[in-house]
Amino acid sequence: VQLQASGGGLVQAGGSLRLSCAASGRTFSSYVMGWFRQAPGKEREFVAAISWSGGSTEYTDSVKGRFTISRDNAKNTVYLRMNSLKPEDTAVYYCAAALLMGNSPASYRYWGQGTLVTVSS
Repeated sequence: VQLQASGGGLVQAGGSLRLSCAASGRTFSSYVMGWFRQAPGKEREFVAAISWSGGSTEYTDSVKGRFTISRDNAKNTVYLRMNSLKPEDTAVYYCAAALLMGNSPASYRYWGQGTLVTVSS
């Protein structure tokens, strides 16, 4: 599976962005999809994950109520809608694919190249 993330950019605090991650291959619907982020000087951290069917989602506490992960298996695409953005959300955001739900980067086998989100105060 090859993953291509897009949709990052510069936004003011309180604004919104929608990230997309397009996947190649016919097995996309078999994978759990996740979003991670990495701020400068920090470790990569889990943001959200969605099951293969879309019926189950998980979020890190800091984004609950602000971010929404979704997927369209017909389009081989996973999305991350980010609302009420804060400066501390600034990071490179990565999409990733795994066989099982989880919040550890080690659980994810395939990674996209990352897209930069910058939130100005």
